[in-house]
Amino acid sequence: MKEVLRRSITGVVYVALLLSAVFLSTDAFDFLFMIFGLACLYEYKRLTALKGYYIFMAYLALWWAFIYLIHDKLLINILMFITITINIILLYYLFSNRKPKENGVMKFLIGLFYIGGGCIFLTMIPYKDDAFAKFLIMGIFILIWVNDSFAYLVGKTIGRTKLYPAISPKKTVEGSLGGLVFTVAAAYFMARYEPIVNPAQWVILAVVIVIAGGLGDLVESKLKREAGVKDSGAILPGHGGMLDRLDSLIFAAPFAYLTLNLLTNVS
Repeated sequence: MKEVLRRSITGVVYVALLLSAVFLSTDAFDFLFMIFGLACLYEYKRLTALKGYYIFMAYLALWWAFIYLIHDKLLINILMFITITINIILLYYLFSNRKPKENGVMKFLIGLFYIGGGCIFLTMIPYKDDAFAKFLIMGIFILIWVNDSFAYLVGKTIGRTKLYPAISPKKTVEGSLGGLVFTVAAAYFMARYEPIVNPAQWVILAVVIVIAGGLGDLVESKLKREAGVKDSGAILPGHGGMLDRLDSLIFAAPFAYLTLNLLTNVS
């Protein structure tokens, strides 16, 4: 009972913090995810035994450059290409028996773009024509939460077929499909409140987020399994570390950003 109460309190504080940052100001939102990125990098650094503090300086420089200085579409697309490429490399290692090369440079690059790039694109998503689309980013948060919640509930209720037992024994195919169905329904409903993205585009975005977010969760699970730990950290009582909480969002962010840009250009 104490554990449930602790998880609930932490969850409420976390959601309240996100809502406050989104609706307070753009600077508050940007600053919050800069701090979240630092926390995730710290946990990644411990999981992978990456030495030194250069990754924090590189992340802050990259974040500052792309959030405040660089607005050239070509340079942003290059960062997006690099980030997605790193994520694909992580997926290769996720589904293969091979481990990433145990050298500091590779760990550094993976951490910088997997986490740093993910946080940067997550921060970029709500900006549309220099306006801050707060309901768009809140909608993406809601899609992740709906997927996580209903994947757990459906999996707990009728889940029988293990999704990837070698990495995450509790996840089931039924739970994943249940999460997808409810997330698509939520996306269609949210189209009423965020006109930047129409109902069909919201559904496409929901599918991308569910698939990429689910893969991101598995990637982080493999990192933890190789490190021999249950949680990435203990900063969130009852929930583990910040990376445990944001793994889906961070991994899905560049794919969501790409999807939104493609949908905007097509329409």
